Amino acid sequence: MDEHVMRTYVRQPQVFVSGEGAVLRDAEGRRWLDFLGGIAVSALGHGHAGLAAALRDQAGKLLHVSNLFRHPYTEDVATRLCRLAGMEAVFFANSGAEANECALKLARKAMRLRNTPERTGFVALEGGFHGRTMGALSVTSGAKYREPFGPLVPGVTFVPRDDLRALEQALATRPAALIVEPIQGEGGVHELPHEWQRAARALCDASGTLLIHDEVQCGTGRTGRFLCGSWAGVTPDLVTLAKPLAGGLPMGACLVRAGLEATFVPGDHGSTFAGGPFVLRAAQVLLEELENGLLDNVAARGAQLREGLLALQREFSRVREVRGRGLIVGLRVDGAAELQKQLYANGLVTNCTAGDVIRLLPPYVIRSQDVDEALAILRTTLRAAPTPTPA
Repeated sequence: MDEHVMRTYVRQPQVFVSGEGAVLRDAEGRRWLDFLGGIAVSALGHGHAGLAAALRDQAGKLLHVSNLFRHPYTEDVATRLCRLAGMEAVFFANSGAEANECALKLARKAMRLRNTPERTGFVALEGGFHGRTMGALSVTSGAKYREPFGPLVPGVTFVPRDDLRALEQALATRPAALIVEPIQGEGGVHELPHEWQRAARALCDASGTLLIHDEVQCGTGRTGRFLCGSWAGVTPDLVTLAKPLAGGLPMGACLVRAGLEATFVPGDHGSTFAGGPFVLRAAQVLLEELENGLLDNVAARGAQLREGLLALQREFSRVREVRGRGLIVGLRVDGAAELQKQLYANGLVTNCTAGDVIRLLPPYVIRSQDVDEALAILRTTLRAAPTPTPA
């Protein structure tokens, strides 16, 4: 099994072959409830009829033409994204890491245009994760991601999460940009306090530093609003999106506020595959769903899920904390890694992040009964599992 695939993933033995909504089925016909969503990707769930019909239609028409030519969906998707995000222009990419690479490059180019080419550094947060390409990896703090691949891009300063004094000192060195996730996903589903986010915006304004919000995991509607940063009333200079953006196809986007849209000129940046007609047709379907009420379901199901998880916290002493917002939720629990395996064995797909957090990233289309079923599996598994002995 996987004999000729590089061993970069620890895979489960089951082979998933189909799905409907929040349900996955393997080759043997067994059913799982999917509360990981391809790691925040499958916003429309599995087997979405509208998405499938659009992609069947597009596959019979046009897959690729390159960005040297126009196709029918470029401006429509760009306009929808900018309207929803309150931004001015977008660069289409193939992933979150690529979107972040674009943002980092654009920040440095913007500093050159301001006649401050010496401003090449970046500030990022401890616990942040921004991707595995060299630039995105350089602003990712975890040693396990970084150490095998050094030396990385120089000039990156990491500051502790929530430490405004450390942030102020770092920005005083005049970097090009500060990059943050409003909710750190890989870092344990930590939402940055809204007061901190507003203060960071003010400090960036005062120091002339561009503010990049990495909303690859927490954006595109996952919290019940299109951008997670809007809960804090913060508008970044650049925002990066990806994961759910094309309903399961590879797509990223880097959006910029007014005043930055002309930073890149022809030849500064590009991508062979990004923004093609097939993937943008999928994005069009997702954005139409978000504009037609899907965000309301995210908010309602997110509230239902959070209420149920708080009840589990009251019931089980090993459940320490409920984190997150909308449909990006973390359950900090003793023995999380083993619990995640038991949940999977009991038919609930989740994952363990930051060592002690069960991360839940279900599709936006989940139903009330799906949430109830997931909570029932969690309760049954917690009751059956022995409470781990504290280290």
